[in-house]
Formats: sequence, structure tokens, C-alpha cells
Amino acid sequence: MIPTAATALLALLLSACATSRHDSSSAAADPAPVLLVSLDGFHPRYLGQGRTPTVDALADGGVRAEWMTPSYPSLTFPNHYTLVTGLRPDRHGVVHNTMWDEALGGFKLSDREAVGESRWWGGEPLWVTAERAGLPTATLSWPGSEAAVAGVRPTRWHAFDDTRPIDTRVDMVLGWLKEPAATRPRLATLYFEHLDHAAHSHGPDSPEALAEVARLDAALGRLMDGLRDAGLDDAVNIVVTSDHGMATVRPGQVGIVEDMVDEADARLVTTGQSVGFTPLPGRTAQAEAQLLGRHDHYECWRKGELPARWHYGTHPRVPAIVCQMDEGWDAIKRDWAGNRPSHARGSHGFDPALPSMRALFIAHGPAFRPGTVLSPIENVDVYPLLARLVGVPAAPNDGDAEALLPALSATSP
Repeated sequence: MIPTAATALLALLLSACATSRHDSSSAAADPAPVLLVSLDGFHPRYLGQGRTPTVDALADGGVRAEWMTPSYPSLTFPNHYTLVTGLRPDRHGVVHNTMWDEALGGFKLSDREAVGESRWWGGEPLWVTAERAGLPTATLSWPGSEAAVAGVRPTRWHAFDDTRPIDTRVDMVLGWLKEPAATRPRLATLYFEHLDHAAHSHGPDSPEALAEVARLDAALGRLMDGLRDAGLDDAVNIVVTSDHGMATVRPGQVGIVEDMVDEADARLVTTGQSVGFTPLPGRTAQAEAQLLGRHDHYECWRKGELPARWHYGTHPRVPAIVCQMDEGWDAIKRDWAGNRPSHARGSHGFDPALPSMRALFIAHGPAFRPGTVLSPIENVDVYPLLARLVGVPAAPNDGDAEALLPALSATSP
């Protein structure tokens, strides 16, 4: 009886050890999830000024680009969707925050029905590719994720809600990343609009904007603390980006769109910084005579004659005439002008080549080479990297798959 019991016990112990080794190796073999974070309106010059210890630490312990150049126009929806498709706005079709489509009608950020209409969103966002490969994804308010693009939604998605507290957002994502491998999203996204709002209202260097910089850094600190407490701080590939920077618009630096062209000659499509007009039937010559060429504080082109470096002007949703405002100038309707603040404010949508429009790129995690500083990159180059980290083939895109290879460690996928 005793030898038999001892033999059984030994067999049980050996089995447990084997099971333990198997579990450990399986856990180690699980691909690292990818978390894509957007700090809307975050310019890389905010780093290293004492307000961003968490983001600075992620950059120092991982990878950062000197800056990332957004796509034209340097606006929120077009560039967020470029980051997850690798397509420039002229190709994925989200050509502005405000659009007109002959079949679909009008689009604007506040129109929840339009935002959720899949026909506005072209290309193939990364979560669609991952879902088709059987990999779970989860998105929190990323532009495009509220629509069933090509009939596919993320496993979990949440509509934009600016009343959702920052800590709640962080804790939701932490909950996803702490799940078992079977349900944990291979790709997750997290979005913060707070800095963009403050910089628009008060200017990018205002106390209000700088306070939001510090608050968002604290939110990322909460995220990293949560991952560390769960033993996951070195097991998640985190990519922290922004969609664009921000320029100061001083009081009085505003143009009135009704003064740009006679309303009897052209219909206004978009305002702000990239201003679009469609000539009315039979009035093209009259509209072009008033608009085309250089003016005080802006310049206008036919859509097919825009600067080639913008890669913009072929999509049907791009208005027939596009006017680009000079840095620091807005174009708005006359009845909006009376509501302008008497202090400086902030705007983006200017030429992406301007230093003020530069965006953020930082990456940290097991796939990345610590202490790497990259030369400036284009935001279309982020998508091929994300596809590689998620473990799916990249859909057709405008990015350079080689551009971010120096960021990867020798053991990266």
C-alpha cells in the first residue's frame, strides 16, 4: 500500500510540474496585445517640460519619433482613420470633419447617425482585419469604430461620450487587458479628447491646455500602474499617438466665408482652415474668378491642382475648390464671428508640414527597442507596424512598412 501510494503521489507531482511548465510556456507564447492610445491635439513639444513624467518614461524606455506628420487635412476624423487604415484621407474617403456626398448627404461629427453609417468609412480598419482573422478587438470611441465597416464591428465598441470620466476609460481598458488570453482583445484602442478641447478654447500654451496635458499624463500613469499591478507592464505593446498639433489663433485673426465668394456663385461645404466650395450650376467661372489664387491669409485651388505633397483632391467628396487658410487664421460664418472669445484660441487643419501641426508617436512594450529615437515619420507608416504587431496581413495602404522597423527589438514578431 505504501509504495503504491508513494508512486501515485510521485506521478501526481510530476504531472503537476509538467502542467505548470506547459501553462507557463503557453502564457509566454501568447502574443502581446496591442493598445493604441490617442491624445487628441498633443504636440511632441509638450514632452520633457515636467508635466509628462509617464509619457516621458514610456518614450525613454521605448521608442519615440522626433515627430509624426499628419495627413492632409490635419483634422481629427481624417487622421484617426488614417492611423488605423494606413490610407490617406483622399483614399479612405473621410476627407474632412464635415463632408458632403451626393448619395449620403451631409456628414458632421455631431451627427450620430452619419458617424455610424458604414458607407462613409472606406478602406479596411485594422479591427476589421483582426476580427476576420478570428482575433477579438475592443475600441473605445475611436473614429470609425461606431460603424460596421464592411459589415464588421469590433467585438466590443463604445460610442463617443464626452461625459465618460477619464478614470473610467482607463479602467475599462485595463479590464480588457487583464482578461484571459481567450477573450483578451488582440487590439484595443483608447481615446482622449480633453487636450484638444482645452487648446481650441484657450490656446495650445494656455494654463487650461497645459493642465490637460498633466491630467492626461496622470491617466496614462493610472494605466501603467494597473498593468504593473497585474504583472502586465512588460506584456502589452502600447502605441501612444496624436492626430495633429495645434496653432495659436490670436483675436481678430478670422476670415468670413461669406466674403470669400458670392453665395449666388458657390455653395459652402466646409469651414475652418481647409475651406471647401462647390460652384453652383452654370456659375463655375464666376466662382473661380473670385476664389482661385492667393488672397490675404489664404490660397485657393481647383481640387485637381492642390499641392502634390498633400496627396489630396481625387476623392469625389473633396469639394471642387479648396481654400487653405494661413497658419493662425480661421474662416467661419459671419453669424459665428460674434461668439468668438476676446482671448487667443487654438486651431488645427493647417498645412501638415508646419511645425505647429506635428503629432506624437511613442511606442513601448516587448516588441520595441528601448531608448530608440526615430527620425520624423508620416502617420500612414503607423498602420503597417500595428498590423505586424497584431499578427495580421496589412490591407492595401499608403504606408512604408520599412519606416518603423528600426523601432522593433530583435525578438519582435
